[in-house]
Order: sequence, then C-alpha cells, then structure tokens
Amino acid sequence: MYAKFHSIGAYVPSKVLSNADLEQMVDTSDEWILKRTGISERRIAEDDEYTSDMAAKASGIAIERAGLNVEDIDLVVCATVTPDYFNMPATSCIVSDKLGIKNVQAFDVSAACSGFVYALSIAKAFIESGMKKHVLIIGAEKFSSIVDYTDRTTCILFGDGAGAAVISATEDQSEAMIDVHASADGSYSDFLVTPAPGTVNPLSQRVIDEGLGFVQMKGNETFKLAVKTLTKDVKNILEKNGIDAKDIPHFVPHQANYRIIKAVGDALKMTEDQVVLTVGKYGNTSAASIPMAINDIYESGRLKKGELMLLDTFGGGLTWASALLPFAGETKA
Repeated sequence: MYAKFHSIGAYVPSKVLSNADLEQMVDTSDEWILKRTGISERRIAEDDEYTSDMAAKASGIAIERAGLNVEDIDLVVCATVTPDYFNMPATSCIVSDKLGIKNVQAFDVSAACSGFVYALSIAKAFIESGMKKHVLIIGAEKFSSIVDYTDRTTCILFGDGAGAAVISATEDQSEAMIDVHASADGSYSDFLVTPAPGTVNPLSQRVIDEGLGFVQMKGNETFKLAVKTLTKDVKNILEKNGIDAKDIPHFVPHQANYRIIKAVGDALKMTEDQVVLTVGKYGNTSAASIPMAINDIYESGRLKKGELMLLDTFGGGLTWASALLPFAGETKA
C-alpha cells in the first residue's frame, strides 16, 4: 500500500494588510520591506475568525476535491503554532467537530513552518502501515495573534491563512509519494521563539508587561542558517532518489522571504518557471505556507495530475523538512 497526495485546498482571509498600511503603524517603508523580504501584502484574519475556522474552510475544499465525504476521513492532523487554545484542546479536534468528523483520531503537530511537511510524513507512515486510508492534514495559522505590531522586524513578515490536503491509500505506485525527509536541531531554539505562556514563562503580569507572548526572531542568524540547511536538504533528497533538479516542474519552498527562496533556487539552478512564489501576496504563513502555495498553482491551472513537486521548508525549533511527490489529484478543470 502506498500514500498519495490526493487533493489540495486553501483559505485566506479577506482583509489585506499592505506595506502602505504598515508604514502608518511602524517606522518602515514599502521599499524597505520589498527589498528585504519581497512581501507586498499579507492577509489578516478578523478578530472573531480563528485558526480552526480557516482550517475547516480549507479542509472542506480539500475533502470535496478528493471526491470524498467527511465520513471517509480516518485521521486529522493539524500543524499550527497558533492554536485556538494554548494548549488544549487540540485545534484538530475543533476542526473535526466543525467539519462533522466524528469519533476519529485527531492531534496537532507543533513544528512551526515545517509543520505541514511533518504532518505529511505522519500521514505517509499511517497509510503505508495500513492503519489509515484517508488522512486529512492541515497547516493553519493566525499569526497576527502572536505578532507585536510595534516590532518592525517581525510584523512585516507574517500573515494568516490555512491550507489542507487529503493523503489517501493507493495500490498504484506511480501515484505514490516518493520520499519525505524531516529533521530538527534544538540547539538553535532561540532563533525563533514565542517565549510565553509555557513552563519557562508561566502566564503572569510580567509576561504581559514584557510582551513575551509575541513571536521573537533573530533575523540575520535565521536567514543564513535557512539558506544553508534548505539547500543541503533538497540536494540530499534529490540525490537519494536519483532525480535531477531540472526535472522538477514545481519547486514549492516555504514562503518566508524572497531572498531565501531565490538563494536556494539559484543554488539548485532552478528556473523562475520551476519556483513557486506566493510570499509577495501572503507573507510568511508558517505551517500554512506550503499548502497555500500548492493550492495557488493548482487553482491557476499550473499543477497537473502526475506532475512532480519538491517541497522544502524550515522553521522554529529549529525544524526543516523536504518532500518529493507527484500530484495525484485531478487537474483543475
């Protein structure tokens, strides 16, 4: 039994936060943001629009595109670092309820920007072991809920959104996911961190006063390590599977920063047509980044059934992951 990437779906909030808007909020400029990140705008969820709401909307689309009913789903895995609640119940449980999925195993994955590919590896293992047949995996983030909009180093980067995919069992090896790599190194955990609430910094007045509930990032250090790690990881997965970078129609990197994406793409000698770019209009949506980018090329008609995708991501933890797989869903009409 093999695991196939059966369908994709995504949801983005309607509210747009442009660079011009940020110019009114912090000491920055459209030119500065574009030059450093490639981001023009990002989407922001409404106050009463939660991570689970966005996840459920993306999931409903993915399930429908797979030609399945909610009763067919036998595992739900949600990757997020902005759950509805810190830290229970799991957002996956809330999403399951909103979709009408009953009495099915559900849990969250916390691997920051690498979360969706981590979930992909979990789905692959469950299916290949014969334990599950149709796994719903989700990457969803309301990052605006943990961003300090007075901190120009972070508030320019992040946005909200969700993406979901159905990973299904198949006996057709041509549809099968080829390989997934996932790894981590906790010695760099301070590069990207939300200090509170947690056992290190339990909820207190000090935590509130010092803004420890907001994401903090060592930007330059993270940038340098991301380029090095992502390039090495992609080269390894391609070499292991005997595939040349020029034969990849769709390179889908984590949409964190255009400069990182370009550096990795150049190192692999990828053409502009091969590299999927959505960072300009969505910003960094963490675990939602990869599925939102896949959905973008699907909805534009660029992603065809059977075409090979190379996923590559890097996030807080530090975590990183890559995946090599064909798109096994039906081409968008």
